[in-house]
Amino acid sequence: MDIQQYMQRLGEQARAASRAMARASSGDKDKALAAIASALRSHRSAVLQANQQDLETSRNNGLDAALLDRLELTPARFDAMVEGLEQVTGLADPVGVITDLAYRPSGIQVGKMRVPLGVIGIIYESRPNVTIDAAALCLKSGNAAILRGGSEAINANQAIAECIRVGLREAGLPDTAVQVVETTDRAAVGELITHPEYVDVIVPRGGKGLIERISNDARVPVIKHLDGNCHTYIDDQADIAKAIKVAYNAKTQRYGTCNTTETLLVANAIAQQVLPELAAKYRDAGVELRGCEQARSIVDGMQEATESDWGEEYLAPILAVKLVRDLDEAIAHINRYSSGHTEAIITENYTRARQFLTEVDSSSVMVNASTRFADGFEYGLGAEIGISTDKIHARGPVGLEGLTSQKWVVLGDGHIRQ
Repeated sequence: MDIQQYMQRLGEQARAASRAMARASSGDKDKALAAIASALRSHRSAVLQANQQDLETSRNNGLDAALLDRLELTPARFDAMVEGLEQVTGLADPVGVITDLAYRPSGIQVGKMRVPLGVIGIIYESRPNVTIDAAALCLKSGNAAILRGGSEAINANQAIAECIRVGLREAGLPDTAVQVVETTDRAAVGELITHPEYVDVIVPRGGKGLIERISNDARVPVIKHLDGNCHTYIDDQADIAKAIKVAYNAKTQRYGTCNTTETLLVANAIAQQVLPELAAKYRDAGVELRGCEQARSIVDGMQEATESDWGEEYLAPILAVKLVRDLDEAIAHINRYSSGHTEAIITENYTRARQFLTEVDSSSVMVNASTRFADGFEYGLGAEIGISTDKIHARGPVGLEGLTSQKWVVLGDGHIRQ
């Protein structure tokens, strides 16, 4: 296969399809999404079987446990994937909405209309459910998409791609509106990110190395986050039972996700009350604790944390633990070491909660809730294309609105400028 020619063909087809998608009615887009959901249910066993084939190959190739967890499409995850697709169908279509319409002294009306971005290239690793999340959001927001999944998920992604094509054809939309790259050759990624004539924005989802490479090499705008070094801070005015429940869930609910807590900060004044019980729960779950000197004096058997631990996204059952003097020190630590993804405070003090919300510079900031909630499905976006820690255009979970922009519209009736 000539990769350059193949990717050029995909790009040309996507650009043509994007124009059709921009014209498509909300009804047509919803019909396509409903048909894709129906096709997925009909092909459930084939998709799950393809995923099992990917898992077997990846195990034989030595893929680590965290990535295998991301790759696995369990029946429950399959159902959640289809549910997310149907939730997107039920969301309001942002395309064409005109806001801020106002008369100017000249008599013209000026406003803003929400429009699709065009062609979105999405590059991701492992999780095959991203194929549906991405397709659903791109289609609903009137965009075309080129999806390049990881080589480890090639069989499941192609099985899902067939369901997408079936749904698009049934709705009378071009089946090239969503194209899943069929080659595992990495040169395809290089072609995808360097052709602004075909692709309007790139969304990379995966490990830090992948995202850094794409950010450095792309000639197309990138919506991204490099990693998810998330923090939970237990304040000295926290409810202890609540703190233990939330901090435990934030680390152990799933290890291989970007919104999993990787560093636990605990106020000195409450550490003796909360750390021993919490550490025992972590230990029972198989979590390795790496702590500062003060934390290790409270919890026997805790490993010594090094400077590198404070900036680490483990994606594994490992947790860094640090005791801090107060809220100000916790905020300073977070703003120094965080990747800007998600941070949480556990406290019953309203004033401290508000300070944390104001001063922590991350895309999601939480009070008395697990960092694991930081995704588009839980935020009511239906699904997400990814998390952005950038500060321009889109920040946090990127749903429908993040895949559109606004253009100015001017309404007149023969008005001329004097």
